[in-house]
Amino acid sequence: MRSDAVKKGVQQAPHRSLFNALGMTKEEMERPLVGIVSSYNEIVPGHMNLDKIVNAVKQGVAMAGGTPVVFPAIAVCDGIAMGHIGMKYSLVTRDLIADSTEAMAMAHQFDALVMVPNCDKNVPGLLMAAARINVPTVFVSGGPMMAGHVHGRRTSLSSMFEAVGEYTAGKITEKELRECEEGTCPTCGSCSGMYTANSMNCLTEVLGMGLRGNGTIPAVYSERIRLAKHAGMQVMELWRKNIRPRDIMTEKAILNALTVDMALGCSTNSMLHLPAIAHEIGMDFDITFANEISAKTPNLCHLAPAGPTYIEDLNAAGGVYAVMNELNKKGLLYTDCMTVTGKTVGENIEGCVNRNPEVIRPIDNPYSENGGLAVLTGNLAPDGSVVKRSAVVPEMMVHEGPARVFDCEEDASEAILSGKIKEGDVVVIRYEGPKGGPGMREMLNPTSEIAGMGLGSSVALITDGRFSGASRGASIGHVSPEAAVGGPIALVEEGDIIRINIPETKLELLVSEEELAKRRENWKPREPKVKTGYLARYAAMVTSGNRGAILDIPRS
Repeated sequence: MRSDAVKKGVQQAPHRSLFNALGMTKEEMERPLVGIVSSYNEIVPGHMNLDKIVNAVKQGVAMAGGTPVVFPAIAVCDGIAMGHIGMKYSLVTRDLIADSTEAMAMAHQFDALVMVPNCDKNVPGLLMAAARINVPTVFVSGGPMMAGHVHGRRTSLSSMFEAVGEYTAGKITEKELRECEEGTCPTCGSCSGMYTANSMNCLTEVLGMGLRGNGTIPAVYSERIRLAKHAGMQVMELWRKNIRPRDIMTEKAILNALTVDMALGCSTNSMLHLPAIAHEIGMDFDITFANEISAKTPNLCHLAPAGPTYIEDLNAAGGVYAVMNELNKKGLLYTDCMTVTGKTVGENIEGCVNRNPEVIRPIDNPYSENGGLAVLTGNLAPDGSVVKRSAVVPEMMVHEGPARVFDCEEDASEAILSGKIKEGDVVVIRYEGPKGGPGMREMLNPTSEIAGMGLGSSVALITDGRFSGASRGASIGHVSPEAAVGGPIALVEEGDIIRINIPETKLELLVSEEELAKRRENWKPREPKVKTGYLARYAAMVTSGNRGAILDIPRS
Protein backbone atom coordinates (compact mmCIF):
# COMPACT_ATOMS: atom_id res chain seq x y z
CA MET A 1 0.00 0.00 0.00
CA ARG A 2 1.14 3.55 -0.76
CA SER A 3 0.22 4.55 2.78
CA ASP A 4 2.73 2.05 4.17
CA ALA A 5 5.23 4.91 3.79
CA VAL A 6 3.57 6.53 6.83
CA LYS A 7 2.32 3.43 8.66
CA LYS A 8 4.75 0.47 8.55
CA GLY A 9 8.23 -0.19 9.82
CA VAL A 10 10.36 0.82 12.79
CA GLN A 11 11.08 4.26 11.37
CA GLN A 12 7.35 4.93 11.13
CA ALA A 13 6.81 4.48 14.89
CA PRO A 14 6.57 8.29 15.33
CA HIS A 15 4.05 8.42 12.51
CA ARG A 16 1.95 5.72 14.15
CA SER A 17 2.01 7.62 17.41
CA LEU A 18 0.41 10.55 15.58
CA PHE A 19 -2.25 8.24 14.13
CA ASN A 20 -2.87 7.06 17.69
CA ALA A 21 -3.36 10.71 18.63
CA LEU A 22 -6.13 10.84 16.02
CA GLY A 23 -7.87 7.97 17.77
CA MET A 24 -7.11 5.60 14.91
CA THR A 25 -6.97 1.91 15.79
CA LYS A 26 -4.40 -0.65 14.67
CA GLU A 27 -7.13 -2.25 12.54
CA GLU A 28 -7.81 1.05 10.76
CA MET A 29 -4.10 1.57 10.12
CA GLU A 30 -3.88 -1.83 8.46
CA ARG A 31 -6.47 -0.83 5.84
CA PRO A 32 -5.96 1.46 2.84
CA LEU A 33 -6.16 5.14 3.77
CA VAL A 34 -8.76 6.89 1.61
CA GLY A 35 -8.65 10.67 1.54
CA ILE A 36 -12.06 12.31 1.19
CA VAL A 37 -11.69 15.82 -0.14
CA SER A 38 -14.60 17.76 1.34
CA SER A 39 -15.58 21.12 -0.16
CA TYR A 40 -18.17 21.68 2.56
CA ASN A 41 -18.66 25.26 3.71
CA GLU A 42 -21.47 27.51 4.91
CA ILE A 43 -21.27 30.25 2.25
CA VAL A 44 -21.85 28.32 -1.01
CA PRO A 45 -25.44 27.00 -1.42
CA GLY A 46 -24.12 24.11 -3.49
CA HIS A 47 -21.85 23.09 -0.62
CA MET A 48 -24.04 23.42 2.44
CA ASN A 49 -25.19 19.79 2.09
CA LEU A 50 -21.76 18.30 1.50
CA ASP A 51 -21.37 17.25 5.14
CA LYS A 52 -24.12 14.69 4.48
CA ILE A 53 -22.49 13.57 1.23
CA VAL A 54 -19.11 13.22 2.94
CA ASN A 55 -20.61 11.13 5.78
CA ALA A 56 -22.24 8.85 3.20
CA VAL A 57 -18.91 8.47 1.36
CA LYS A 58 -17.20 7.59 4.67
CA GLN A 59 -19.76 4.86 5.26
CA GLY A 60 -19.22 3.49 1.76
CA VAL A 61 -15.44 3.43 2.14
CA ALA A 62 -15.66 1.72 5.52
CA MET A 63 -18.18 -0.86 4.29
CA ALA A 64 -15.80 -1.76 1.47
CA GLY A 65 -12.75 -2.18 3.70
CA GLY A 66 -11.03 1.22 3.66
CA THR A 67 -10.25 3.81 6.30
CA PRO A 68 -11.80 7.19 5.38
CA VAL A 69 -9.95 10.38 6.29
CA VAL A 70 -11.53 13.77 5.52
CA PHE A 71 -9.63 16.92 4.58
CA PRO A 72 -10.93 20.21 3.11
CA ALA A 73 -10.89 22.12 -0.15
CA ILE A 74 -12.00 25.73 -0.55
CA ALA A 75 -14.77 26.94 -2.83
CA VAL A 76 -16.12 30.33 -3.94
CA CYS A 77 -19.80 30.98 -4.74
CA ASP A 78 -19.63 32.74 -8.09
CA GLY A 79 -23.10 34.22 -7.64
CA ILE A 80 -22.18 35.91 -4.34
CA ALA A 81 -18.78 36.95 -5.74
CA MET A 82 -20.36 38.41 -8.91
CA GLY A 83 -20.01 42.07 -9.84
CA HIS A 84 -17.34 43.20 -7.36
CA ILE A 85 -13.68 42.56 -6.48
CA GLY A 86 -14.59 39.12 -5.17
CA MET A 87 -14.98 37.79 -8.70
CA LYS A 88 -11.26 38.36 -9.29
CA TYR A 89 -10.78 35.54 -6.77
CA SER A 90 -13.00 32.94 -8.45
CA LEU A 91 -11.04 31.44 -11.36
CA VAL A 92 -7.78 31.75 -9.44
CA THR A 93 -9.09 29.32 -6.81
CA ARG A 94 -9.02 26.53 -9.39
CA ASP A 95 -5.24 26.38 -9.02
CA LEU A 96 -5.32 26.85 -5.25
CA ILE A 97 -7.71 23.90 -5.01
CA ALA A 98 -5.56 21.72 -7.26
CA ASP A 99 -2.33 22.69 -5.51
CA SER A 100 -3.60 22.30 -1.95
CA THR A 101 -5.22 18.94 -2.69
CA GLU A 102 -2.02 17.69 -4.32
CA ALA A 103 -0.06 18.87 -1.27
CA MET A 104 -2.35 17.11 1.20
CA ALA A 105 -2.53 13.87 -0.76
CA MET A 106 1.21 13.63 -1.32
CA ALA A 107 2.17 14.71 2.20
CA HIS A 108 0.00 12.01 3.79
CA GLN A 109 0.38 9.30 1.13
CA PHE A 110 -3.28 8.38 0.70
CA ASP A 111 -3.96 5.14 -1.16
CA ALA A 112 -7.08 6.49 -2.89
CA LEU A 113 -9.26 9.60 -2.97
CA VAL A 114 -12.92 10.52 -3.18
CA MET A 115 -13.47 14.08 -4.38
CA VAL A 116 -16.62 15.80 -3.06
CA PRO A 117 -16.98 19.11 -4.95
CA ASN A 118 -19.95 20.91 -6.40
CA CYS A 119 -19.68 24.50 -7.60
CA ASP A 120 -17.69 26.29 -10.26
CA LYS A 121 -13.87 26.07 -9.93
CA ASN A 122 -14.07 23.30 -7.36
CA VAL A 123 -14.81 20.56 -9.88
CA PRO A 124 -12.10 21.36 -12.48
CA GLY A 125 -9.58 22.11 -9.73
CA LEU A 126 -10.10 18.65 -8.22
CA LEU A 127 -10.02 16.98 -11.64
CA MET A 128 -6.64 18.65 -12.22
CA ALA A 129 -5.46 17.41 -8.83
CA ALA A 130 -6.70 13.88 -9.54
CA ALA A 131 -4.65 13.75 -12.74
CA ARG A 132 -1.53 14.95 -10.91
CA ILE A 133 -1.79 12.67 -7.88
CA ASN A 134 -2.92 9.66 -9.94
CA VAL A 135 -4.19 7.36 -7.23
CA PRO A 136 -7.60 5.61 -7.61
CA THR A 137 -10.18 8.40 -7.43
CA VAL A 138 -13.96 8.79 -7.69
CA PHE A 139 -15.96 12.04 -7.87
CA VAL A 140 -19.33 12.56 -6.21
CA SER A 141 -20.82 16.06 -6.23
CA GLY A 142 -23.41 17.68 -4.01
CA GLY A 143 -25.95 17.77 -6.86
CA PRO A 144 -28.00 20.50 -8.54
CA MET A 145 -30.56 22.83 -7.01
CA MET A 146 -34.22 22.43 -7.88
CA ALA A 147 -35.71 25.09 -10.16
CA GLY A 148 -37.36 28.07 -8.52
CA HIS A 149 -41.04 28.99 -8.86
CA VAL A 150 -42.13 32.59 -9.34
CA HIS A 151 -45.66 33.57 -10.46
CA GLY A 152 -46.39 30.10 -11.76
CA ARG A 153 -43.25 29.78 -13.86
CA ARG A 154 -39.99 28.00 -13.14
CA THR A 155 -36.87 30.11 -12.76
CA SER A 156 -33.15 29.90 -12.09
CA LEU A 157 -30.37 32.24 -11.03
CA SER A 158 -29.99 33.79 -14.49
CA SER A 159 -33.62 34.93 -14.25
CA MET A 160 -32.76 36.67 -10.98
CA PHE A 161 -29.87 38.62 -12.48
CA GLU A 162 -32.03 39.60 -15.47
CA ALA A 163 -34.76 40.77 -13.09
CA VAL A 164 -32.38 43.52 -11.93
CA GLY A 165 -32.29 44.88 -15.50
CA GLU A 166 -36.06 44.54 -15.77
CA TYR A 167 -36.53 46.52 -12.56
CA THR A 168 -34.11 49.23 -13.75
CA ALA A 169 -36.00 49.45 -17.06
CA GLY A 170 -39.30 49.84 -15.19
CA LYS A 171 -40.66 46.51 -16.39
CA ILE A 172 -41.25 45.09 -12.91
CA THR A 173 -41.92 46.67 -9.52
CA GLU A 174 -39.78 46.47 -6.39
CA LYS A 175 -42.36 44.08 -4.93
CA GLU A 176 -42.04 41.79 -7.97
CA LEU A 177 -38.24 41.94 -7.71
CA ARG A 178 -38.51 40.83 -4.08
CA GLU A 179 -40.82 37.97 -5.05
CA CYS A 180 -38.24 36.82 -7.61
CA GLU A 181 -35.52 37.09 -4.99
CA GLU A 182 -37.45 34.90 -2.56
CA GLY A 183 -38.53 32.21 -5.03
CA THR A 184 -35.62 31.71 -7.42
CA CYS A 185 -33.19 29.59 -5.36
CA PRO A 186 -35.41 27.26 -3.31
CA THR A 187 -32.99 24.52 -2.20
CA CYS A 188 -29.35 23.76 -1.59
CA GLY A 189 -27.35 22.61 -4.61
CA SER A 190 -25.54 24.02 -7.61
CA CYS A 191 -27.76 26.52 -9.47
CA SER A 192 -30.45 24.72 -11.44
CA GLY A 193 -29.52 25.51 -15.07
CA MET A 194 -26.70 24.28 -17.30
CA TYR A 195 -24.30 26.72 -15.71
CA THR A 196 -20.61 26.09 -15.00
CA ALA A 197 -21.01 23.88 -11.93
CA ASN A 198 -23.57 21.59 -13.51
CA SER A 199 -21.69 21.59 -16.81
CA MET A 200 -18.53 20.31 -15.11
CA ASN A 201 -20.39 17.84 -12.88
CA CYS A 202 -22.08 16.39 -15.97
CA LEU A 203 -18.71 16.18 -17.69
CA THR A 204 -17.27 14.15 -14.78
CA GLU A 205 -19.62 11.39 -15.93
CA VAL A 206 -18.43 11.73 -19.52
CA LEU A 207 -14.76 11.79 -18.51
CA GLY A 208 -15.43 8.58 -16.61
CA MET A 209 -14.57 10.04 -13.19
CA GLY A 210 -18.09 10.06 -11.68
CA LEU A 211 -20.79 7.41 -11.37
CA ARG A 212 -24.03 7.65 -13.32
CA GLY A 213 -26.21 10.49 -12.07
CA ASN A 214 -23.36 12.45 -10.51
CA GLY A 215 -24.14 15.47 -12.66
CA THR A 216 -27.93 15.40 -12.51
CA ILE A 217 -29.44 13.80 -9.38
CA PRO A 218 -30.85 16.77 -7.42
CA ALA A 219 -29.10 17.73 -4.20
CA VAL A 220 -32.25 17.17 -2.13
CA TYR A 221 -32.92 13.62 -3.36
CA SER A 222 -32.07 10.71 -1.06
CA GLU A 223 -30.75 9.05 -4.21
CA ARG A 224 -27.80 11.46 -3.92
CA ILE A 225 -26.90 9.98 -0.51
CA ARG A 226 -27.04 6.47 -1.97
CA LEU A 227 -24.81 7.60 -4.83
CA ALA A 228 -22.27 8.91 -2.31
CA LYS A 229 -22.20 5.57 -0.50
CA HIS A 230 -21.65 3.78 -3.79
CA ALA A 231 -18.83 6.21 -4.64
CA GLY A 232 -17.12 5.28 -1.37
CA MET A 233 -17.51 1.59 -2.10
CA GLN A 234 -16.42 1.97 -5.72
CA VAL A 235 -13.15 3.72 -4.90
CA MET A 236 -12.11 0.59 -3.00
CA GLU A 237 -12.86 -1.50 -6.08
CA LEU A 238 -10.69 0.84 -8.15
CA TRP A 239 -7.93 0.51 -5.54
CA ARG A 240 -8.05 -3.27 -5.73
CA LYS A 241 -7.89 -3.16 -9.55
CA ASN A 242 -5.35 -0.30 -9.53
CA ILE A 243 -7.43 1.78 -11.98
CA ARG A 244 -6.17 5.35 -11.80
CA PRO A 245 -7.24 8.76 -13.15
CA ARG A 246 -4.72 8.77 -15.97
CA ASP A 247 -6.06 5.39 -17.09
CA ILE A 248 -9.46 7.08 -17.34
CA MET A 249 -8.79 10.72 -18.30
CA THR A 250 -7.11 10.04 -21.62
CA GLU A 251 -7.10 12.16 -24.77
CA LYS A 252 -10.09 10.16 -26.03
CA ALA A 253 -11.97 10.89 -22.80
CA ILE A 254 -11.26 14.62 -23.17
CA LEU A 255 -12.61 14.52 -26.73
CA ASN A 256 -15.70 12.66 -25.48
CA ALA A 257 -16.21 15.42 -22.91
CA LEU A 258 -15.98 18.10 -25.58
CA THR A 259 -18.46 16.20 -27.77
CA VAL A 260 -21.05 15.82 -25.00
CA ASP A 261 -20.41 19.44 -24.02
CA MET A 262 -21.60 20.41 -27.52
CA ALA A 263 -24.71 18.23 -27.24
CA LEU A 264 -25.66 19.52 -23.78
CA GLY A 265 -24.94 23.19 -24.53
CA CYS A 266 -22.59 23.59 -21.57
CA SER A 267 -21.14 26.77 -20.12
CA THR A 268 -18.41 28.59 -22.07
CA ASN A 269 -16.27 28.06 -18.95
CA SER A 270 -15.83 24.44 -19.99
CA MET A 271 -13.53 25.86 -22.69
CA LEU A 272 -11.27 27.09 -19.90
CA HIS A 273 -11.45 23.97 -17.78
CA LEU A 274 -11.13 21.19 -20.35
CA PRO A 275 -7.83 22.65 -21.68
CA ALA A 276 -6.55 22.93 -18.09
CA ILE A 277 -7.46 19.31 -17.32
CA ALA A 278 -5.96 18.22 -20.64
CA HIS A 279 -2.75 20.04 -19.73
CA GLU A 280 -2.46 17.90 -16.59
CA ILE A 281 -2.46 14.70 -18.65
CA GLY A 282 0.04 16.11 -21.16
CA MET A 283 -2.47 16.79 -23.94
CA ASP A 284 -2.07 19.89 -26.12
CA PHE A 285 -5.62 21.25 -26.28
CA ASP A 286 -6.08 23.77 -29.10
CA ILE A 287 -9.51 25.35 -28.57
CA THR A 288 -10.02 25.88 -32.30
CA PHE A 289 -10.48 22.16 -32.89
CA ALA A 290 -13.72 22.51 -30.90
CA ASN A 291 -15.25 23.76 -34.14
CA GLU A 292 -14.41 20.46 -35.85
CA ILE A 293 -16.23 18.58 -33.11
CA SER A 294 -19.09 21.09 -33.13
CA ALA A 295 -19.51 20.70 -36.88
CA LYS A 296 -20.40 17.01 -36.50
CA THR A 297 -22.11 17.09 -33.08
CA PRO A 298 -25.79 18.06 -32.90
CA ASN A 299 -27.07 20.17 -30.02
CA LEU A 300 -29.65 18.02 -28.23
CA CYS A 301 -30.47 20.05 -25.11
CA HIS A 302 -31.65 23.61 -24.43
CA LEU A 303 -31.34 23.75 -20.67
CA ALA A 304 -31.59 27.08 -18.84
CA PRO A 305 -30.45 29.70 -19.71
CA ALA A 306 -30.77 28.52 -23.34
CA GLY A 307 -34.27 27.13 -22.84
CA PRO A 308 -37.07 26.38 -20.36
CA THR A 309 -35.76 23.07 -18.98
CA TYR A 310 -33.56 22.43 -15.96
CA ILE A 311 -31.08 19.88 -14.64
CA GLU A 312 -33.87 18.09 -12.75
CA ASP A 313 -35.58 17.57 -16.13
CA LEU A 314 -32.38 16.21 -17.66
CA ASN A 315 -32.13 13.78 -14.75
CA ALA A 316 -35.71 12.58 -15.22
CA ALA A 317 -35.14 12.20 -18.97
CA GLY A 318 -32.30 9.74 -18.44
CA GLY A 319 -29.40 12.00 -17.57
CA VAL A 320 -25.98 12.32 -19.16
CA TYR A 321 -25.83 8.63 -20.14
CA ALA A 322 -29.02 9.01 -22.19
CA VAL A 323 -27.46 11.96 -24.05
CA MET A 324 -24.32 9.90 -24.64
CA ASN A 325 -26.37 6.98 -25.94
CA GLU A 326 -28.10 9.30 -28.45
CA LEU A 327 -24.70 10.53 -29.65
CA ASN A 328 -23.42 6.98 -29.91
CA LYS A 329 -26.16 6.18 -32.45
CA LYS A 330 -24.03 8.18 -34.90
CA GLY A 331 -20.72 6.84 -33.59
CA LEU A 332 -19.66 10.20 -32.14
CA LEU A 333 -18.03 8.84 -28.97
CA TYR A 334 -14.97 6.76 -28.16
CA THR A 335 -16.72 3.90 -26.39
CA ASP A 336 -13.61 1.96 -25.38
CA CYS A 337 -12.56 4.45 -22.67
CA MET A 338 -12.25 3.06 -19.12
CA THR A 339 -14.36 4.63 -16.34
CA VAL A 340 -14.64 4.53 -12.54
CA THR A 341 -17.35 1.90 -12.86
CA GLY A 342 -14.62 -0.52 -13.95
CA LYS A 343 -16.43 -0.74 -17.29
CA THR A 344 -16.01 1.09 -20.57
CA VAL A 345 -18.09 4.02 -21.76
CA GLY A 346 -19.84 1.70 -24.22
CA GLU A 347 -20.78 -0.76 -21.49
CA ASN A 348 -22.02 2.06 -19.22
CA ILE A 349 -24.37 3.69 -21.72
CA GLU A 350 -25.75 0.56 -23.37
CA GLY A 351 -29.55 0.54 -23.10
CA CYS A 352 -29.78 3.98 -21.46
CA VAL A 353 -33.13 5.23 -22.72
CA ASN A 354 -34.08 8.81 -23.56
CA ARG A 355 -37.29 9.14 -21.55
CA ASN A 356 -38.25 12.64 -22.71
CA PRO A 357 -37.54 13.74 -26.30
CA GLU A 358 -38.55 17.31 -25.40
CA VAL A 359 -35.67 17.56 -22.92
CA ILE A 360 -33.14 15.43 -24.80
CA ARG A 361 -33.82 15.73 -28.50
CA PRO A 362 -33.34 12.47 -30.44
CA ILE A 363 -30.21 12.42 -32.58
CA ASP A 364 -32.29 12.69 -35.77
CA ASN A 365 -34.26 15.72 -34.48
CA PRO A 366 -31.72 18.04 -32.82
CA TYR A 367 -32.10 21.71 -31.95
CA SER A 368 -29.29 22.27 -34.44
CA GLU A 369 -26.85 20.16 -36.41
CA ASN A 370 -23.96 22.04 -34.75
CA GLY A 371 -22.84 21.93 -31.14
CA GLY A 372 -23.69 24.40 -28.39
CA LEU A 373 -20.32 26.20 -28.36
CA ALA A 374 -18.31 27.91 -31.09
CA VAL A 375 -14.77 29.28 -31.21
CA LEU A 376 -14.56 32.51 -33.20
CA THR A 377 -11.33 33.77 -34.72
CA GLY A 378 -10.36 36.79 -36.83
CA ASN A 379 -8.28 39.92 -36.53
CA LEU A 380 -9.99 40.81 -33.23
CA ALA A 381 -9.28 37.37 -31.71
CA PRO A 382 -6.32 35.78 -33.56
CA ASP A 383 -5.97 33.07 -30.90
CA GLY A 384 -9.69 32.52 -30.50
CA SER A 385 -12.78 33.52 -28.51
CA VAL A 386 -15.76 31.52 -27.26
CA VAL A 387 -19.52 31.91 -27.55
CA LYS A 388 -22.39 29.73 -26.31
CA ARG A 389 -24.05 29.44 -29.71
CA SER A 390 -27.05 27.53 -28.37
CA ALA A 391 -28.01 30.54 -26.19
CA VAL A 392 -27.85 33.13 -29.00
CA VAL A 393 -31.08 34.27 -30.65
CA PRO A 394 -31.22 33.72 -34.44
CA GLU A 395 -31.15 37.43 -35.29
CA MET A 396 -27.78 37.85 -33.50
CA MET A 397 -25.97 34.98 -35.21
CA VAL A 398 -24.68 37.56 -37.68
CA HIS A 399 -24.28 41.10 -36.42
CA GLU A 400 -22.38 44.24 -37.32
CA GLY A 401 -22.31 47.34 -35.17
CA PRO A 402 -20.32 50.13 -33.54
CA ALA A 403 -17.98 49.37 -30.65
CA ARG A 404 -18.83 50.84 -27.26
CA VAL A 405 -15.53 50.48 -25.41
CA PHE A 406 -15.05 50.06 -21.65
CA ASP A 407 -11.90 49.20 -19.72
CA CYS A 408 -13.68 47.46 -16.85
CA GLU A 409 -16.96 45.72 -16.07
CA GLU A 410 -18.26 48.41 -13.73
CA ASP A 411 -18.11 51.14 -16.40
CA ALA A 412 -19.97 48.93 -18.87
CA SER A 413 -22.71 48.12 -16.34
CA GLU A 414 -23.17 51.79 -15.50
CA ALA A 415 -23.60 52.60 -19.21
CA ILE A 416 -26.09 49.78 -19.76
CA LEU A 417 -28.24 50.60 -16.74
CA SER A 418 -28.24 54.35 -17.52
CA GLY A 419 -29.57 53.74 -21.03
CA LYS A 420 -26.41 54.73 -22.91
CA ILE A 421 -26.26 51.44 -24.86
CA LYS A 422 -28.52 51.39 -27.91
CA GLU A 423 -29.81 48.73 -30.28
CA GLY A 424 -27.10 47.53 -32.64
CA ASP A 425 -24.18 48.38 -30.34
CA VAL A 426 -21.29 46.01 -29.66
CA VAL A 427 -20.18 46.43 -26.04
CA VAL A 428 -16.45 45.77 -25.63
CA ILE A 429 -15.14 45.13 -22.10
CA ARG A 430 -11.36 44.73 -21.94
CA TYR A 431 -8.51 44.54 -19.42
CA GLU A 432 -10.59 41.87 -17.66
CA GLY A 433 -8.56 38.87 -18.88
CA PRO A 434 -6.50 36.45 -16.78
CA LYS A 435 -3.59 38.91 -16.46
CA GLY A 436 -5.44 42.18 -16.93
CA GLY A 437 -8.24 41.56 -14.44
CA PRO A 438 -6.40 39.92 -12.89
CA GLY A 439 -8.43 36.77 -12.51
CA MET A 440 -10.66 36.89 -15.61
CA ARG A 441 -13.90 37.83 -13.89
CA GLU A 442 -17.21 36.29 -14.91
CA MET A 443 -19.51 39.05 -16.10
CA LEU A 444 -23.05 37.89 -15.54
CA ASN A 445 -24.10 41.40 -14.50
CA PRO A 446 -23.67 43.13 -17.91
CA THR A 447 -25.07 40.21 -19.92
CA SER A 448 -28.09 39.98 -17.63
CA GLU A 449 -28.54 43.74 -17.69
CA ILE A 450 -28.55 43.72 -21.49
CA ALA A 451 -31.21 40.98 -21.47
CA GLY A 452 -33.23 42.62 -18.70
CA MET A 453 -33.21 45.98 -20.51
CA GLY A 454 -34.72 44.30 -23.57
CA LEU A 455 -31.55 44.52 -25.68
CA GLY A 456 -30.72 40.79 -25.85
CA SER A 457 -31.77 40.49 -29.49
CA SER A 458 -29.93 43.60 -30.69
CA VAL A 459 -26.74 44.15 -28.62
CA ALA A 460 -23.59 42.00 -28.55
CA LEU A 461 -20.93 41.88 -25.83
CA ILE A 462 -17.27 41.03 -26.40
CA THR A 463 -14.60 40.66 -23.72
CA ASP A 464 -11.19 39.22 -22.89
CA GLY A 465 -12.84 38.22 -19.62
CA ARG A 466 -15.39 35.47 -19.33
CA PHE A 467 -19.07 34.86 -18.76
CA SER A 468 -21.11 32.89 -16.30
CA GLY A 469 -22.75 29.72 -17.51
CA ALA A 470 -25.93 31.64 -16.70
CA SER A 471 -25.18 34.21 -19.41
CA ARG A 472 -27.12 34.13 -22.66
CA GLY A 473 -27.18 36.13 -25.86
CA ALA A 474 -24.37 37.16 -28.22
CA SER A 475 -21.82 37.14 -25.41
CA ILE A 476 -18.34 36.42 -26.76
CA GLY A 477 -15.62 35.86 -24.16
CA HIS A 478 -12.04 34.63 -23.75
CA VAL A 479 -10.86 36.97 -26.55
CA SER A 480 -7.20 36.08 -27.00
CA PRO A 481 -4.63 37.55 -26.85
CA GLU A 482 -6.04 39.71 -24.07
CA ALA A 483 -5.72 43.49 -23.85
CA ALA A 484 -3.16 43.40 -21.04
CA VAL A 485 -0.58 41.76 -23.34
CA GLY A 486 -1.38 44.03 -26.30
CA GLY A 487 -3.95 41.85 -28.05
CA PRO A 488 -6.04 43.52 -30.79
CA ILE A 489 -8.92 44.08 -28.36
CA ALA A 490 -6.66 46.71 -26.71
CA LEU A 491 -6.63 48.66 -30.00
CA VAL A 492 -10.41 49.00 -30.47
CA GLU A 493 -11.69 52.58 -30.37
CA GLU A 494 -15.16 53.95 -29.72
CA GLY A 495 -17.29 53.69 -32.86
CA ASP A 496 -15.13 51.12 -34.70
CA ILE A 497 -17.32 48.67 -36.56
CA ILE A 498 -17.17 45.06 -35.37
CA ARG A 499 -18.54 42.19 -37.42
CA ILE A 500 -19.68 38.97 -35.76
CA ASN A 501 -20.50 35.89 -37.84
CA ILE A 502 -21.13 32.90 -35.59
CA PRO A 503 -22.07 30.41 -38.36
CA GLU A 504 -18.74 31.19 -40.09
CA THR A 505 -16.90 31.39 -36.70
CA LYS A 506 -15.57 34.88 -37.44
CA LEU A 507 -14.92 37.91 -35.21
CA GLU A 508 -13.53 40.89 -37.08
CA LEU A 509 -12.64 44.52 -36.41
CA LEU A 510 -13.34 46.47 -39.60
CA VAL A 511 -10.27 48.69 -39.35
CA SER A 512 -7.41 48.66 -41.86
CA GLU A 513 -4.14 46.93 -41.04
CA GLU A 514 -2.34 50.26 -41.52
CA GLU A 515 -4.50 51.96 -38.91
CA LEU A 516 -4.11 49.04 -36.49
CA ALA A 517 -0.33 49.20 -36.95
CA LYS A 518 -0.35 52.90 -35.96
CA ARG A 519 -2.47 52.15 -32.90
CA ARG A 520 -0.17 49.30 -31.94
CA GLU A 521 2.86 51.61 -32.02
CA ASN A 522 1.12 54.00 -29.64
CA TRP A 523 -0.16 51.32 -27.25
CA LYS A 524 1.56 51.04 -23.88
CA PRO A 525 1.12 48.31 -21.26
CA ARG A 526 -0.90 49.39 -18.24
CA GLU A 527 0.17 49.35 -14.67
CA PRO A 528 -1.02 46.13 -12.99
CA LYS A 529 -4.29 46.62 -11.14
CA VAL A 530 -3.04 44.46 -8.27
CA LYS A 531 0.61 44.47 -7.16
CA THR A 532 0.63 42.32 -4.02
CA GLY A 533 -0.70 39.02 -2.75
CA TYR A 534 -1.98 35.96 -4.55
CA LEU A 535 -3.56 37.85 -7.45
CA ALA A 536 -0.22 39.49 -8.30
CA ARG A 537 1.54 36.12 -8.30
CA TYR A 538 -1.25 34.64 -10.38
CA ALA A 539 -1.10 37.47 -12.94
CA ALA A 540 2.65 36.97 -13.32
CA MET A 541 2.27 33.29 -14.22
CA VAL A 542 -1.11 32.91 -15.94
CA THR A 543 -1.52 32.29 -19.66
CA SER A 544 -4.23 33.57 -22.00
CA GLY A 545 -7.81 32.28 -22.09
CA ASN A 546 -7.24 30.18 -25.21
CA ARG A 547 -4.82 28.01 -23.20
CA GLY A 548 -7.30 27.55 -20.39
CA ALA A 549 -5.72 30.28 -18.22
CA ILE A 550 -3.28 27.69 -16.91
CA LEU A 551 -0.28 28.74 -14.84
CA ASP A 552 2.83 28.62 -16.98
CA ILE A 553 5.79 27.21 -15.07
CA PRO A 554 9.11 28.59 -16.39
CA ARG A 555 11.35 25.76 -17.52
CA SER A 556 15.10 25.93 -18.09
